[in-house]
Amino acid sequence: MRIPPFICGAASAALGLVLLAPAHALAASGAGENTQLNLPADGGAKKITGASGSGSLVRTVVGLAIVLAVIYGVAWVLKQVKASKEERLRGTGLESAAVVPLGPNRALHLVRAGRELVLVGVAEHGVTPIRTYSEEEALELGIIGEDDDEEPAARAGAVRWLDRLKDRTVRR
Repeated sequence: MRIPPFICGAASAALGLVLLAPAHALAASGAGENTQLNLPADGGAKKITGASGSGSLVRTVVGLAIVLAVIYGVAWVLKQVKASKEERLRGTGLESAAVVPLGPNRALHLVRAGRELVLVGVAEHGVTPIRTYSEEEALELGIIGEDDDEEPAARAGAVRWLDRLKDRTVRR
C-alpha cells in the first residue's frame, strides 16, 4: 500500500510535536539550565537509577503508535471513499477492453460500447475517436476473441491487436 505524501508530511509534523512537547514544557515552566540543584552537603555519591528515562521512552512509543494508527486509518478511509466513487461512476454500457500507452500523457483505448468497439486516442488536451468496429468486424480482424463471454480471451485478443498496433506506431 502506497501512502500519499501529504499523510507522510502530517505524520512527520505530529511526531515532531510529540517529541518537542517535553522540551517546550520545561522551557515554559522555568526549569532548565538555570534551575538550582539541591545537592547533599556531605558530597556522598548516591546510586542513580534510570527510571525517569523509561517513562519518556514509553510515552514516545505510545505516541508513535497513535500517529501510525491515525495514518493507516486516514489511508483506509480515503481508499473506501475512492472505491465508492468509482463504483458510482461505473456503468454497464461501457467497458474498457484494452489500453496501450504511447508516451507521456498519450494512449490508445479500445472501448466497448454495447456491440461496438471504439478505438480512441487520448492525449493531454483531448480525446479523439479514431475508428469504430462492429462486433463482427472486430472478430474478423482478431481484435476480440471468438467467445466474448470469456473475459480473459477477449482481453488477450484485444491486447494482441493493440500490441501489433503499438509496434507499428511507437518510436524506439
